[in-house]
Amino acid sequence: MLMASCSIQKFIPEGELLYTGASLEIESDTLIKNKDELKTVLEEVLRPKPNKKFLGMRPRLYFYYKNQQENPGFLNRLLFKNVGEEPVYLSDVKTFQVEELLRNRLENRGFYYNKAASYIIENEKKKRASAAYTLKISSPYILETYQLDTLVAPIYKDLKEVIADSKFKKGMRYDLNALKMERERIDSKLKQKGYYNFNPNFLLFEVDTNQYKNKRFDLFLTLKKDVPEEAIVPYTVSKVNIYSNYDLQNDSLQKESVRFADKNFVNDNDFFKPKYLDPFITVEEGDLYNPVTSKNTARRLSTIGAYKFVNIQYEEIDSMLTDGTRNLEASIYLSPLNKRAIRAELQAVTKSNNFAGPALGFTFTNRNLFKGGESLNISANIGYEVQIAGGNNAGLSSLELSLKSDLIFPRLISPIKIDSDVFEYTIPKTKIGLGAEFLNRSQLYSLLSGTGQFGYIWTANKYVTHEIYPISINYTELSNTTTAFDDILAENPFLQRSFEQQFISGLTYSFIYNGMVSKKKNKFYINSTVDIAGNSISLLGQTQEDSTRKTFLGAEYAQYAKVDADIRYHFNLGNDQKIATRLFAGYGYAYGNSDVLPFIKQYYSGGPYSVRAFRIRSLGPGTFSGGSTNNGTFFDQTGNIRLEANVEYRFPIFGYVKGAVFADAGNIWLSQENEAVPGGKFTSNFINELGIGAGIGLRVDIQGFVIRFDLAAPFQDPTAPEGERFEFKIDEPVLNFAIGYPF
Repeated sequence: MLMASCSIQKFIPEGELLYTGASLEIESDTLIKNKDELKTVLEEVLRPKPNKKFLGMRPRLYFYYKNQQENPGFLNRLLFKNVGEEPVYLSDVKTFQVEELLRNRLENRGFYYNKAASYIIENEKKKRASAAYTLKISSPYILETYQLDTLVAPIYKDLKEVIADSKFKKGMRYDLNALKMERERIDSKLKQKGYYNFNPNFLLFEVDTNQYKNKRFDLFLTLKKDVPEEAIVPYTVSKVNIYSNYDLQNDSLQKESVRFADKNFVNDNDFFKPKYLDPFITVEEGDLYNPVTSKNTARRLSTIGAYKFVNIQYEEIDSMLTDGTRNLEASIYLSPLNKRAIRAELQAVTKSNNFAGPALGFTFTNRNLFKGGESLNISANIGYEVQIAGGNNAGLSSLELSLKSDLIFPRLISPIKIDSDVFEYTIPKTKIGLGAEFLNRSQLYSLLSGTGQFGYIWTANKYVTHEIYPISINYTELSNTTTAFDDILAENPFLQRSFEQQFISGLTYSFIYNGMVSKKKNKFYINSTVDIAGNSISLLGQTQEDSTRKTFLGAEYAQYAKVDADIRYHFNLGNDQKIATRLFAGYGYAYGNSDVLPFIKQYYSGGPYSVRAFRIRSLGPGTFSGGSTNNGTFFDQTGNIRLEANVEYRFPIFGYVKGAVFADAGNIWLSQENEAVPGGKFTSNFINELGIGAGIGLRVDIQGFVIRFDLAAPFQDPTAPEGERFEFKIDEPVLNFAIGYPF
């Protein structure tokens, strides 16, 4: 790449100089407040922008020049299409136009009677040129007073209240952009006071400098001439209609209207019971028009999950109320999704542990189950996998059957009555979940598990979601164990204890901050979870005669606390390129009735969503390397501590096809020494026990549905002897196939 950068010079045409940018110097006889901020604003008008650099080089420009040659080749054409850019020459620079823009930008910020000058710096030998601009700035105009002209009632009173909260204070520098923002702020505030027909273009700022000799001015706010009368009076919502089962094709049909909570519910066959729909509607009869209220209502209704479209319309009613306001009729049109839906999926599954096979899934959805927006989701899955490679492990098979159901109520179901108006952004949902799963691993064991959950999901704002399940129950039963697996358990008491804890009852809470939905260049995502089990159930536990362990309903229960955090950061480079990073840390602590976490609650490392240079569940704990036993059987390697870090550069290739270059590091550990797992304990030397790998990826991204292929190879293997762990095993790559991005 360095050679490519150096070779750009030979491509520059005769008589041209490559433009490398401009500098700006500001001179003033007075102290300028926020000078650095002003300089940043002025630098935005420096035109044209030079070609972009990367590590002191201009690879994008190089790809452009290579593409201009005869027969540039497929790779050069592809690189030019995605990252190449045309050169910027000195002949493209118009300094007099830039000087005019600089003076104009200064005047818009209160600086008048300024001088701008420029000169060009040329380097014929390197075929480079740059520009330098100098600004001599006089003292700015400063605000003395901000006043409101006399206007008719009632808008005069409301405008006076609005400008009382203005950021325009004495001593502020004149700023045209600030005036525009103030107009938008005033318009927004007036609309929230009922001024349905108001427009920011009706506002007029007048500047008066006549009574001052030291560059001070009075600012007056008034209305333009010929502003229509309906724009300067507030509107009251006199009628609210809710069409809970709206169909555009049948909108002319006469439907029954029910009066409830001072609203008209036009409800076809009691499609959605008014008592359940009303809490989502914050538009009320008798209130002044407020677009914020409309926005809140639309957002709350869209979170129910039963509607595909939410449309709120206002219609003026030609009448004047006694208090001087006019009337609006609000109509809320709700177009429902199909009440029932069935989805079937057939997948060909290939996993990182060399297991491959078909998977079939069915999902049944019933929306608005009890005419209150409830959603019932029932899913059934069957999957069969066989290990097609892996030496002695070849031929191992895995059969998985599962049946899960979720019933979601779009409201808070609680023994304590809580007013839904407390939740301004959205109303919490109540979720009840039940599930059963059967897993059979040939030559190992069968595992039957059941789950039950009751809890709440609440979206606090655009970015933050809370999930809390005060009731979370898991039951597992190990059966049909083979002699080989029994030998494994006999050699590993910790693993044996993890399977003996059949009953898990506790509380889980998750805090999710999803900044990925923003349009910012820097995006953050945080998912932190707390899982506590066994404390309340211990009050009901019974101690067995031949054991110190307690049981509940005949099953030994687990007691532990588990905390983890998944933190992600994405930096948008533009042109559909980004740097994606992820840091995961988790710790589980067993106590009381447990000396080890239940098997289904332990951490694992390796695989398509983890350290991709190692097969799934094959990394760790620590430096342990016993995933495969002497009998050729394979069991998952797990631990109660997990640390991982990932970084990935993502870029477009063509169309829906995207590429990636990535590096992963991580491992799992045990907090206690385990003779059956030598080297598995977490120590201060954990950095040298990380599994580290790097690779390349290919992704097919079709409107958010992503099919992903990642090829990775390890360059630090913790199972190797210390001093021999760092080796890039490019001849031992691991191919990962997955759905969705890893982070």
